[in-house]
Amino acid sequence: MQRVDARRAAAEIRRLLKDGGTAEHAAGVQWFFKDEIQSHGWYTADLRRAAVKYRRAILKEFGLPFLLRAADELFSGKNLEEKIFAVFLLENLTGELGEDEFRLFESWLPRISSWADHDALVHSLISPMVVAESSRTRNVFRWAKSRNRWKRRAACVALIRGARQKMFFAEIKQLTALLLADEDDMVQKGLGWLLRETAKFDAKRAVPYLMSIRGRGPRLVLRTACETLPAGARKRILAVRPGLK
Repeated sequence: MQRVDARRAAAEIRRLLKDGGTAEHAAGVQWFFKDEIQSHGWYTADLRRAAVKYRRAILKEFGLPFLLRAADELFSGKNLEEKIFAVFLLENLTGELGEDEFRLFESWLPRISSWADHDALVHSLISPMVVAESSRTRNVFRWAKSRNRWKRRAACVALIRGARQKMFFAEIKQLTALLLADEDDMVQKGLGWLLRETAKFDAKRAVPYLMSIRGRGPRLVLRTACETLPAGARKRILAVRPGLK
């Protein structure tokens, strides 16, 4: 019965999302993502405020399990705002979640259709849960070997919050070895993002490592990884060498 009620709650939210956006912003989102996105044209701040309002109401009346079911229903949709709303319903609650919920979020990865819903899910929900339980890094290496581009990107983004706390350096090097030759630009951007955060918060270890891979790393990965480094270090890492792509 609660599953049916959760579907009804998701249907109510879908009606809200359909009626509350703007056609002008939806057109802008469509232009930005080209053919990837279905959007109702919500601005992020407005969407988050609406989600927080629903979160409070649902938690007060039905509790966290119901909220999770409603979010699961929403993330099964094709619309961008539905998926982002699902994440906003649960962000900042990951400390109350466990292994069952981690597996639930992992099951959402094949539903991803763009980097926007990907990064919302992985950075806001999965990554903090990896920090909370480091044994979950084993999933990262399984995702890194997937044919699904979003799972391979997820392997990178899932470690970012840990990188900001100087965690997982050995895992980051191992993951980089697995994905450095990946030709998918979404994966390269995800890996570059991870290495950038590693360099920003742990430059003492990251800079020598980036120097060690600069002859093999794709230019996109290295440029992204160096964005927050001092000019001198950035110049050394990005110096052209034979074999650099």
